[in-house]
Amino acid sequence: MKRRPLKLFPSGVLKSRSMEKSVRRVLPRSLLGRSLLIVLIPLLVTQAISLELFYGNFLKVVSRRLSDSVTADIVLSLNALEHLQKRSDKDWFVAQARDHLQLVETWHPGARLRRFGFNHITGPMDDDLAHALDSAIDYPFFVNWKSDPHTVKIAIQLPDGVLDVDAPRKRLDMGQIWLFVGWALSSSILLFVVASLFMRNQVRAIRRLARAAEQFGLGRDIGPIKPEGAQEVRKAAVAFNRMQDRIYRFVSQRTGVLAGVSHDLRTPLTRLRLSLAMMPRTGTIKGEELSPDVDDMIGDVVEMEHMIGSYLAFARGEGAETPEQVEMVSFIEDVVTAARRAGARVESVTVQPGLSVHMRPDAMKRALTNLLDNARRHGGAIAITAYAMQEGVCVLVDDDGPGIRPERRESVFRAFESGRGGGTGLGLTISRDIVRAHGGDMELDASPAGGLRVKLILP
Repeated sequence: MKRRPLKLFPSGVLKSRSMEKSVRRVLPRSLLGRSLLIVLIPLLVTQAISLELFYGNFLKVVSRRLSDSVTADIVLSLNALEHLQKRSDKDWFVAQARDHLQLVETWHPGARLRRFGFNHITGPMDDDLAHALDSAIDYPFFVNWKSDPHTVKIAIQLPDGVLDVDAPRKRLDMGQIWLFVGWALSSSILLFVVASLFMRNQVRAIRRLARAAEQFGLGRDIGPIKPEGAQEVRKAAVAFNRMQDRIYRFVSQRTGVLAGVSHDLRTPLTRLRLSLAMMPRTGTIKGEELSPDVDDMIGDVVEMEHMIGSYLAFARGEGAETPEQVEMVSFIEDVVTAARRAGARVESVTVQPGLSVHMRPDAMKRALTNLLDNARRHGGAIAITAYAMQEGVCVLVDDDGPGIRPERRESVFRAFESGRGGGTGLGLTISRDIVRAHGGDMELDASPAGGLRVKLILP
């Protein structure tokens, strides 16, 4: 018996999620855009409701009453004309209707209508008048709304002629609907502009706070920011300034302590080096030469000084240096020249012309030097490539060494995680900390040369 596969997500849930994603694509991403949308939508809904209430209900009621009033006057005229037989009496009544009913009536004996019904206009007035006339009189008629902008011409076919009635449009029309629509739109636009100005000032303070936090995260001293905007934004700015002061004070104190530790550790090491340098290289102890032992001890002292320098650099960080715009061609050439003097075999250097990065040059030089030193210890030939990409500038350091297995590529960034080539285990850690302090990142991958590829992405 085959089992049907279980449906983890019902079709309704999937449709709602797809709809939610489509709505998110349409919605603005910025806080200012979403805030203005929150203001605009209720404003438009309110204006639409007011238009519907006024022109959908009140205007129809008033238009119906006005049409009934004009129709009642016309019915009165028809009844009078039907009972009056003499031509002079009919002319007298037409004159009275012109003076007292505001209806210009013209009697055409023996005439016949050629058109029936009415021509349409915008609004409920034509339908209401036609419905009122159709229900009140039994004679054919034609209503002309378009021949005169100030008058509605009504022609009624009677048995012995045609009665033309010119009714003033103001008795049927409450005014153009576009006037009210224009007033509603203009007021909405005015309110939206005022709300936009206020919201822009509020969002400007939030943007300034976000920019300050980003610059501070990149290690750039921007100084305290001025609290502006709403009360909550002002409190956030004050808290950011206090946090910035505490971090700077902590870094300053720690730097002072580390400077003292560095001095205290380097002084005895320097005395040891001097003592070892002054020891005689000739002579034997128990039949063994002293020179190899002295050289080994000097090497141990040098290694200790190198380790202490690495530890202090890792603890101190590189945040005190002022960032500046650096040309990558000359910068990488200086680093490669120093690495070659230290014994690194850099065979290929490819740098795209015109590349420049806003960075702390000494810190970045230390990071790149650490990478070249690791490649020198673990590999042989080294290749450096730098080019521009969408995220910024990419620097690749490739070697032909044994490389690093994929499952260990993240763990080697931990402090004191040393590989088979020796070292303090801080080179990659310090390098990635420096790159991330610049707002970039570092990744490890397999090199086309068979070794390790280190990828630096700098903004």
